[in-house]
Amino acid sequence: MRIIEELKEFTQIPGISGYEERIRERIIEEIKDFADYKVDAIGNLIVELGEGDERLLFMAHMDEIGLLITGITNDGKLRFRKVGGIDDRLLYGRHVSVVTEDKIIDGVIGAIPPHLSLGKGKDVIPWHELVIDIGAESKEEALELVKPLDFAVFKKHFSVLNGRYVSTRSLDDRFGVVALIEAIKDLVDHDLGGKVVFAFTVQEEIGLKGARFLANRYAPEYAFAIDSFACCNELTGDVKLGGGPVIRAVDNSAIYSRDLARKVLSIAEKNKIPIQIGVTGGGTDASVFQERCKALALSVPIKYLHSEVEMLQINDLENLIKLIEAIALEL
Repeated sequence: MRIIEELKEFTQIPGISGYEERIRERIIEEIKDFADYKVDAIGNLIVELGEGDERLLFMAHMDEIGLLITGITNDGKLRFRKVGGIDDRLLYGRHVSVVTEDKIIDGVIGAIPPHLSLGKGKDVIPWHELVIDIGAESKEEALELVKPLDFAVFKKHFSVLNGRYVSTRSLDDRFGVVALIEAIKDLVDHDLGGKVVFAFTVQEEIGLKGARFLANRYAPEYAFAIDSFACCNELTGDVKLGGGPVIRAVDNSAIYSRDLARKVLSIAEKNKIPIQIGVTGGGTDASVFQERCKALALSVPIKYLHSEVEMLQINDLENLIKLIEAIALEL
């Protein structure tokens, strides 16, 4: 299935906040034959379709959570700090990919075996007490491979479960990237009745920086963030994987436009697109546009968010793409 292959390719590209160059270059390769593009001063990749007033803005962020290399110990281990919301429980005993200017090398965050724990080891070890081992035996040897301000991401394994579910790291928000790419390709030859802007944003995971920069340039009538919906527990109610795309009505960053939510519900119903509405945590790029226009977050439900095993249902993503295109043509 083509959408699965696209997800596999785009999720495997490393790019933490502030280091989005690789994913941006790959998106450009994908869209350059379909539409013109530009890169703004902060690094957002922007495609404008249609003419006239700015009617709609769709955003998906390119960056992912990860680790920034901050120093090297005398015995050749890498010190780091977290970039974005990473649970310390996920770091201990993990494989990572260390990304330098010209290569990607393997590393591990070691774990004390139970044989040597001396009755300890049950508490979560905080990130600042951990190091990355790249097999170097000295600071000098490590510096031949890695420099401070290089970065690392969890080593990524891509799984297709029962033919319907995809599980891997960085579905947040590479599924949104894939959705916007597909929408651009499908909409480029349509009369959109105004200008529709598609933005692949930077630095969302550390405070919506790319979207804030966009908000100083664009004043659309409606703004949409295409981002994850953390699912599924008592906070998120009846939202489930396989139930369709989600209107992310409320999260920690915003109570989104109810009027716009009703319009989207109507469009989904008209086009026979299954849709859910729900509440979750976190925040999205759409929240920074609330003072300028009606804003809304559109999502697919994702289990195990911000872990190595994020999971979505393929039909939800396919229906989200249909919904984005229907909104662009009808709103």
